[in-house]
Amino acid sequence: MTSPILIGCAHGTRSKEGQLTIRNLLQELREATGLDVREAYVDVQEPKIDEVVAGIPEGDGVSAVVVPLLLAGGYHVYVDIAEAVEHRADVVAAPALGPDERLLDIVLQRLDAQGVEHDATVILAAAGSSDPRSQADTERAAEMLRERWGGPVRIGFAAGPKPSVADAVAQARTNGEDGIVAVASYLLAPGLFQRRLEDAGADYVTGPLAPHPILLEIVADHFNDLIA
Repeated sequence: MTSPILIGCAHGTRSKEGQLTIRNLLQELREATGLDVREAYVDVQEPKIDEVVAGIPEGDGVSAVVVPLLLAGGYHVYVDIAEAVEHRADVVAAPALGPDERLLDIVLQRLDAQGVEHDATVILAAAGSSDPRSQADTERAAEMLRERWGGPVRIGFAAGPKPSVADAVAQARTNGEDGIVAVASYLLAPGLFQRRLEDAGADYVTGPLAPHPILLEIVADHFNDLIA
């Protein structure tokens, strides 16, 4: 029996480095799993998710699993991807990659790699969304980080809801958290939002979560959960 196709659906970016990061992630998935892994996007880039789903031959069982390469649920998961699969009983969609303790493992590794002391204030910096479900996922990720970090943990957004990452950094300093302030990127790949993090005025800024082998594990788990 042929294994279902894994469709890795990312947001999309104009950043060449960000595009390459996602394509490398998908290639690493192909090599690690032996699956037919295809790329799709909800915005900016082609091919769009609805076009990719439409190109999957119909089958009796599960023909394909869409795994959102997104760290939080929101409009793109609950509307764009959901609508792309709603008329295909043989194509199913997994939830967003987060919140997941393993994503925070990567965040902590990035902070440790830069030598950030564990009593520093950390701004968990997410992309941002007006969808309350996405915001709730980011809040949960911050709660997970608070349970494992010695200093204060705040949230900042690269776009959309407040506070912005720059405002979160400023608030940490204004509120007497006058030691080290580190921005922990909670973004999947480099691009415009990562550059905003780097310009936010923190003492340290970590890189995005990809590339990292834990991401391959999480994506594979989301795929396997729907074909078991």
